[in-house]
Amino acid sequence: MRKEDLRIVFMGTPEFAVATLQALVEGGYNVVAVVTQPDKPVGRHGSVLQTPPVKQYATSQSIPVLQPEKMKDPSFLEALREYNADLQVVVAFRMLPEVVWAMPKYGTFNVHASLLPQYRGAAPINWAIINGDIETGVTTFFLDHEIDTGRIILQRKCPIGQEDNVENVYNALMKMGATICIDTISVIIGTDGNPSTLPQPKTGELRPAPKIFKDTCRIDWGKTAQQVHDFIRGLSPIPGAWTTIKTSDGRETVLKIYATKVVSKGQSHISPDKNERIVVEDKSLLIACGDGVLLKLEQLQLAGKKRMSAVDFLNGNKNILDTIQ
Repeated sequence: MRKEDLRIVFMGTPEFAVATLQALVEGGYNVVAVVTQPDKPVGRHGSVLQTPPVKQYATSQSIPVLQPEKMKDPSFLEALREYNADLQVVVAFRMLPEVVWAMPKYGTFNVHASLLPQYRGAAPINWAIINGDIETGVTTFFLDHEIDTGRIILQRKCPIGQEDNVENVYNALMKMGATICIDTISVIIGTDGNPSTLPQPKTGELRPAPKIFKDTCRIDWGKTAQQVHDFIRGLSPIPGAWTTIKTSDGRETVLKIYATKVVSKGQSHISPDKNERIVVEDKSLLIACGDGVLLKLEQLQLAGKKRMSAVDFLNGNKNILDTIQ
């Protein structure tokens, strides 16, 4: 079968998925429909609807869009069947029921931003960085009954630099995901829908990648400086790691931290005791972590303020650093 004849339904929602959809469209593949999340109410009163990035791109290309509230809704299933897809491609979307993923004759494959079986779940990029990994990647696999457990089709690796944050790795994997998707479709077409696959290992230590919530992002200064550094870059720039400080008038407020640097590999003379944790010297803001090693804060954002460098922060908040928690 030629790629122009292969009827593809694409499923995805965020910007990460747009790169893959764009690669399919610009590569001449026959994307007959897109499935994405419903428009999301935003604003103080929820009066404005925010269109998913995938929908925005699909609409610009005159591709039909389906936005079901429930994936088992009979009217959605009927509409999906009418597109008579040979293959479904999923990137950064919700879990699908069997009635959906088993519908096309060539099945449904997912592009996942990790080296499966590691980091199954909603936030694989964040957790790989938080855990201090030096390598991640992308994996394509056929969907089955359990989330992110299907048979692996292709896999590509990507290094994680010691100072990389989520934005750096996200952008690299977004491009890699688009490439591996095209390669996976070529393999599927070349084998008439029966590519060689590998089952995912069921034994060994597996690291999960659960969804990240606000409480997940609170910094634990009792951990080592390297662990705190990895935690902060694993949440930067979105959603952002945070701590709390007390202002000079005794109010507690949130401080987000986006960039740091471990400035000492050995033990410092600073005690990690809460009352001796903060050091300000040479216009640098340093925090003693649980191992006594200093962590230099470089990019900060006080609640209600703009993101700024630590130098600018110190210039405007000389009396605010009484405590950090």
